[in-house]
Amino acid sequence: QVQVVESGGGLVQAGGSLRLSCTASGLTFEDYAMGWFRQAPGKEREGVSCINWNGGYTLYADSVKGRFTISRDNAKNTQTLYLQMNSLKPEDTAMYYCAAERRPSGYCGRSARDYRYWGQGTQVTVSS
Repeated sequence: QVQVVESGGGLVQAGGSLRLSCTASGLTFEDYAMGWFRQAPGKEREGVSCINWNGGYTLYADSVKGRFTISRDNAKNTQTLYLQMNSLKPEDTAMYYCAAERRPSGYCGRSARDYRYWGQGTQVTVSS
């Protein structure tokens, strides 16, 4: 059974930083493209960033380029996805979700429809 779990959210002042983590069990982590999505109250879920199976390809939403960095550690004793978020803004406030899709080669998908497995989310709140 695949389980995806996010952590690292919290309350931070504008201009601050947070690092989100995501672990995925029940799958071969290095065979999966991974993505971060977010959803603010009253808004649709939007793609934040994604990374392909080996970390060689990444995508970012225009709203987070230059501020957020996605990375992954495929080592068997780690198997974790990260999202380093710097220079946070109040508009970054949302529930952040980690998602996984089996794609052992090539790129990562921008759309939520590209991902099969999802975590429950971790809340990020940025105060002004």
